[in-house]
Amino acid sequence: MPDTVLIVEDERDTASLLGYVFQKEGYRVLTAGDGKRGLDLARREKPDLIILDVMLPEISGIEVLRVLRALEETRTTAVILLTARQEERDRIAGLELGADDYVTKPFSPRELLLRARAVLRRAPEGGEAQPAVLRSGPVEIESDDFKVRVAGKPVTLTRTEFLLLVDLVRAHGRVRRRDALLDEIWGYSSEVVSRTIDTHIRRLRSKLGPAAGWLATVRGIGYRFQDPEQD
Repeated sequence: MPDTVLIVEDERDTASLLGYVFQKEGYRVLTAGDGKRGLDLARREKPDLIILDVMLPEISGIEVLRVLRALEETRTTAVILLTARQEERDRIAGLELGADDYVTKPFSPRELLLRARAVLRRAPEGGEAQPAVLRSGPVEIESDDFKVRVAGKPVTLTRTEFLLLVDLVRAHGRVRRRDALLDEIWGYSSEVVSRTIDTHIRRLRSKLGPAAGWLATVRGIGYRFQDPEQD
């Protein structure tokens, strides 16, 4: 089955263009012209990716994202925000709420397609076969099922947060450079502002609870995941 992409965009020309681009690439496409319709479709259809315009009538894209992250059925659905260049506050708010990425208008449909592919990638490609269950200290990850437990308790992560955690745990305490993480998870490090990864790391750390101290920032270089008592 092809991945399903839900486009929530009130500008008909933009929605039609994006629908054409994604359908041409083999995706199943759904469209909604407002936030309420978008939420209804997201809950009913459970898309793999939602492309969400921030400036929607009646219910803003930021509010839609807030609801999506609160609902059990859409909590981990991948979301890319579409924002105008001057909407810096909205972009940061979206990342804080758990958006996986954002694209600023005007944008190239090809660029958005490339970003969508990166977000939909469920795991890094190539390399050696990896164990289905990863463990590091109090963290246990079932990589095949996208499940994470900290000290035995389940933790819900977004797709991007999950991939970041898997990458860091698999490094076995080695420092992962910021540019390497951006390239591995997003696939286009030169295009991504540093605040994007900072925000995702901060959200991930806040969800790890008793394991938060294991996710360390190596100033000026990147991040690593290891027992804080080993510092």
